Amino acid sequence: MMRVISKQIVILIGILASFTAFNAQQIPVYSQFFMNKYTQNPAFAGMDHVYDVTSNHRYQWVGLKDFPRTYTLSINGPTKDLKNGLGAFIYTDNVGPTRRTGAQASYAYHLNITEDIEVSLSLSAGLIEWKVDGNQLTFTEPDDPASSGNVMRSLMPDAKFGFLFYNDKWHFGGAAPNLIQNRINFFDEKNPISKGNKLEDHYFIHGGYDFVLPYDLVADPYLLMRYVSNVPVQLEFGSTITWKSTAWAGFSYRTGDAFSVLLGYTYQDYISFGYSYDITTSNLGNYSNGSHELLFRILFKRSKKVNDSNKPEKVL
Repeated sequence: MMRVISKQIVILIGILASFTAFNAQQIPVYSQFFMNKYTQNPAFAGMDHVYDVTSNHRYQWVGLKDFPRTYTLSINGPTKDLKNGLGAFIYTDNVGPTRRTGAQASYAYHLNITEDIEVSLSLSAGLIEWKVDGNQLTFTEPDDPASSGNVMRSLMPDAKFGFLFYNDKWHFGGAAPNLIQNRINFFDEKNPISKGNKLEDHYFIHGGYDFVLPYDLVADPYLLMRYVSNVPVQLEFGSTITWKSTAWAGFSYRTGDAFSVLLGYTYQDYISFGYSYDITTSNLGNYSNGSHELLFRILFKRSKKVNDSNKPEKVL
């Protein structure tokens, strides 16, 4: 009798995994990548020698029934000797009756490899939980014993590796989330139906450069490549232009997904607000009203090195 609900759950998770994998979203994707790079690559922890607390709220494909909603809170910063970075983040990703919740803590080691170039190597580890609310599901057989479960959970370990080369002008790095590649099992592992939902391996490669422009402007274009097994590579590129380290505007584009418009403001170099609106370019644009993302960030400065460096001040 368990086969009915098992199939429903497998189909539900399969659909979720399919559209999230298509958009490289078995882990959260943010339009404001430039504002919170740490959540994508733990090697950024401590790089700017400040403590960074950031909260993201993303509402994706608004207008669709049970559209995805992602909430993230992260913190990262340097150790006293500025040679190490520590960080942690939690997130929850809600789609209809399913919810994915994750938490990780990370460590990054920063090393000068030349006079002008540093490298950061990082590893993070934590847990991820998948949950399905059976109260929101319709059962083919109401008397099925499995239907009494109401809320079903699958808890598993998770890990991520990241590296980063950088100096005051540019950065180049990559990350590999979902290192363990667990399977989502809501039932007995001997049940062959429940073995088809694996967390796919992901790989990110990214780079960026800061250009100092006239009139107290700084442009920081970046390029990000996402690869998920058995899915076409997704490219993202964009840039912001910042005026006097205070106000910024920009754009980003993700192939096969969306074009984003970005706006933001920083108050007295330590409180930032950001907003982005995604214009969906895939077929989902026929059914949704786009995506909205809100960001709030607080910076706590630790070292004068941030202001004494040759890097133009662009606290975002």
